[in-house]
Amino acid sequence: MQSAALDATLERVTASAYKIPTDSPESDGTLEWDATTLVVVELEGGGKQGLGYTYADGATALLIRDMLAKVVTGRKVRDSGAIYAETIAKIRNLGRDGITAMAISAIDVAVWDLRAKLADMPLAVMLGMTRDAVPVYGSGGFTSYSLERLQSQLSGWVDMGIPKVKMKVGRDAAADPKRVAAARDAIGDAQLFVDANGGYVRKQALRLAHVFAQYGVTWFEEPVYHRDLAGLRLMRDHAPPLMEISMGEYGYQGLEFRNLLEAGAVDVLQADATRCGGVTGFLQADALCDAFFMPLSSHCAPSLHLHVACAAKRLRNIEYFHDHVRIEHMLFDGAPTPVDGFLKPDLSRPGIGLEFKRADAQKFAL
Repeated sequence: MQSAALDATLERVTASAYKIPTDSPESDGTLEWDATTLVVVELEGGGKQGLGYTYADGATALLIRDMLAKVVTGRKVRDSGAIYAETIAKIRNLGRDGITAMAISAIDVAVWDLRAKLADMPLAVMLGMTRDAVPVYGSGGFTSYSLERLQSQLSGWVDMGIPKVKMKVGRDAAADPKRVAAARDAIGDAQLFVDANGGYVRKQALRLAHVFAQYGVTWFEEPVYHRDLAGLRLMRDHAPPLMEISMGEYGYQGLEFRNLLEAGAVDVLQADATRCGGVTGFLQADALCDAFFMPLSSHCAPSLHLHVACAAKRLRNIEYFHDHVRIEHMLFDGAPTPVDGFLKPDLSRPGIGLEFKRADAQKFAL
């Protein structure tokens, strides 16, 4: 009966975009923003609806509607691999990075969500669970925050039972040691991560790594520009022994992950299913990590990542990112909340366990 359900045809594809203001101005080492755009894909087939989404420009929805929907419509739900390959082929002349990859990612998640719903099972179960819960780290600590707000946010996560927190650095190298010291004062013995978003140059990043180590920083994310593999390798080779170098959020395809791993540029690979090809692409990143004996961490969008993270072999943690947590709890029924530092899927809900609250989102529609 489940097999017959997967023979259902994908009858309709819709894509919509919503621009949600942040709760205050936000910035990191290289970017400032005051709103986040959510692009939602919904697929209909077999009397069910599949849901996928990405955080991208509103043009992503236009690309899906005008080009990629034609690839998906009329296909069998079971043909997720063929749909993935054909959407990639369709955007050949546009390139694989940026909004094209994000569009494919959202479609792929929606296809997998629909497959699991038609089989009446959670996606984690369909994929084959490796774990029933995933540890998270609280993520935010924007460079736009005052020291007081920085301390309040990070300590708030620790008070929730989350033992690892991450803050942004890289906008003002002279001020960053003071901000990191303030964060350490606020969180006690909890683990402290920093993320420069490529805001430093090589030797500057290396010097600051040793400064940050005095405050117990154990994770330094994107210390230099993400395509500077030699600079990342320099950091990995010469950073303090207990400090891991992480990178990968701008990986849009498996080749980019392979290049990072072959260059020995990271201690922890990051992958973002809303950018790297959805469920299919995230599992490819996991397979590469398995081949290189490397841990994997998901980037942002915690509600979307939860089920595939439970299936991934090398997954270490999920990023519980402030901006996306706020949006997901606002606009999706079923968005999970950590308990004792772990996110656990609700296995009573099929698919990725989320339902889009369209009426609530409408005021943000583009």
